[in-house]
Amino acid sequence: MPEQPRSRRQTRAAILTHLLQSGGSFRPPLAKAVRLSEASLSRILFDLKAEGLIEEVRRPAPYVGGPTGLVSLDGAVTLAAFELTTQRLSVGIGGLSGELHDIGHVPLLKTPTAATVGWAFREAMTLLRDWTQRRRISLAQIGVSIPGLGRSGTSSNPIIPCDIGRISEMFGGTFAGAPVEFTNSVVAHAIFHRCRTENYPFSGAHLFVFVGQGVAGTWMDDPVEDDALQPVELGHMVFEADGPICRCGHHGCVEAYTSLPALAELLGVAEAELLQLGSEWVTEIPLSSRVRQELRQRLFRLGLAIGNTLNVKPCKGVAISGWPSLLADDDRNALVAGIDACLLGGRKHAQVSLAFVPPSNGNDPRAALAFAAFCLACRGGMPAASIEAA
Repeated sequence: MPEQPRSRRQTRAAILTHLLQSGGSFRPPLAKAVRLSEASLSRILFDLKAEGLIEEVRRPAPYVGGPTGLVSLDGAVTLAAFELTTQRLSVGIGGLSGELHDIGHVPLLKTPTAATVGWAFREAMTLLRDWTQRRRISLAQIGVSIPGLGRSGTSSNPIIPCDIGRISEMFGGTFAGAPVEFTNSVVAHAIFHRCRTENYPFSGAHLFVFVGQGVAGTWMDDPVEDDALQPVELGHMVFEADGPICRCGHHGCVEAYTSLPALAELLGVAEAELLQLGSEWVTEIPLSSRVRQELRQRLFRLGLAIGNTLNVKPCKGVAISGWPSLLADDDRNALVAGIDACLLGGRKHAQVSLAFVPPSNGNDPRAALAFAAFCLACRGGMPAASIEAA
């Protein structure tokens, strides 16, 4: 079946997303990756360079007689990021390559309400407005990451109460003209890893699972497609109706056993202490045989949840980010065993590859910044109002 023709926006998006994910490319491999002739690519790169979206710098040729101009995203483009977590709202401004120029945090109350979360957003927006006015810069894109945000972007949020509609209006009043996109936190973390993790293990369709203060997943595919990122709340699969209460209000969810708060309780430390230790907790906190056995049982449950998800929608790869990636193979094998025990025929029969990637929690708002860059790239760097007519 012949390939469907792409619109100008889609072609530009293919180029920009490839540069975002690769960090830069010489023209010949770039043309091959986005399925364009070098002549067609040159015409589009001329436009993107004139618009200040890309730059081309001289680098040593990859082979004798090869190209010397490396195409990359322009570092002068400025983005803003807002990332909501259970403890705070983080705000930052940065560039397309992921560097943060300024960062600030607004703490949340222990039991937040929609009103107090709205106040936190207003404070963070004021901080961002002061930064942009002082530096006389305009924002090319704003990305907002919110835990538990529904696929449809509805205002209700069972994880952290916030009125998305009201917050969207606040953005419109404070940053008129700047495109704003909201997403589920797991999508932001998935994009962060896909675009910022060196040697990310998958390039095609796969399932990304994030294990942090919450547990969730998202389907990942070609970023140019409208349905490329689809969140799936696998962390709220209920295993025991009378199990520990989850922050979603149900009992016995896999998140209630495997999230960072649940891990802190199992280890007998405060969640704040666990977060402060970061990746070092695996060496700083000794595990008794009882705790290690319970830890593995919980990892097995997480594996069952992932296997169930793959039964519903098969795919060939699973990337897991979060505290399980810090463990030794002997412990992580419990998670793998859970997938095998649930997935029809097991991983080998289903030809599923499994990879662990480093945790990305605790460095907010970098995930939201990666999401902002992704949004700009996916609309081909074109003004938001022109997308439909592209």
